[in-house]
Amino acid sequence: MVYNFTVSQEDLGKRIDLFLTDKLKDNHSRTFIQRLILNKDILLNGRAVKSNQKLNLSDTIQVAVPESAAHQINPEDIKLKVIYEDDDILVIDKPSGLVVHPGAGNLSGTLVNALLAHTKNLSDVNPQRPGIVHRLDKGTSGVMVVAKNNLAHLKLIKQFSTHRIKKKYIAIVKGKVECDEGIIDLPIGRHNRDFKRQAVSFVNARPAVTNYKVLRRFDDYATLLELNPQTGRTHQLRVHLAHLGHPILGDSKYGTAAQPDFPRLALHALELGIFHPQTKKFLSFSSELPAEFTKFR
Repeated sequence: MVYNFTVSQEDLGKRIDLFLTDKLKDNHSRTFIQRLILNKDILLNGRAVKSNQKLNLSDTIQVAVPESAAHQINPEDIKLKVIYEDDDILVIDKPSGLVVHPGAGNLSGTLVNALLAHTKNLSDVNPQRPGIVHRLDKGTSGVMVVAKNNLAHLKLIKQFSTHRIKKKYIAIVKGKVECDEGIIDLPIGRHNRDFKRQAVSFVNARPAVTNYKVLRRFDDYATLLELNPQTGRTHQLRVHLAHLGHPILGDSKYGTAAQPDFPRLALHALELGIFHPQTKKFLSFSSELPAEFTKFR
């Protein structure tokens, strides 16, 4: 398997191993990438490099993953809740606890395994993530769109990258959010001590914007929020809210600890609006709010 990348302005000056760890984090670890560099399976502008090589604008990077390192993805009979399906897209309601695609530590039991059992028609722009154009964290439930062919995949990816996708989430966060609504406009980058986490940062970070609105306050101990992310950074909603001192309940990664009064990550993708890749008609899909949210007191 071969991956190709071109360095953009926002990645200028990054180390090549950290750059590729970020780009390929769902499939390959930093240690694995460094091994590829050592074996000369990664070329920068056509030449072998060291792990600490800094990147320049418009540098080209080729990553050749040996076939033996690419894991086989098998269909698995995992029940899917399908909201909508046609020849181009598949919209599903993902349950909390389901990993979206195989990666380190999760080679089976994922949404991709379920999709392969559901249909033979999935995009293969990324063979290790057939059909996947975006993802929800394991603990997050709600609406996801899947591409059934490569043209649909590329058109959906463009919508996500140009922020034409309409997204609405519901979250329950710790504490009392004082303002009825607001905008969180803080850049997000890799945590400087833990590369598995993201953090608000002003060094090697990317713009991230989240709109929020208070729907209900549970006295002083929790707040129900509607969230409308304008960008799609990794863990964006979780990082932004934790930075404000209101981590999402059940978030053991960005909160102080998993909240005992909520059984899962209290984040749900309620609505997703896209322009159909073939008809160009705007379509909006929604998912019913899980019982854990409606019964929360």
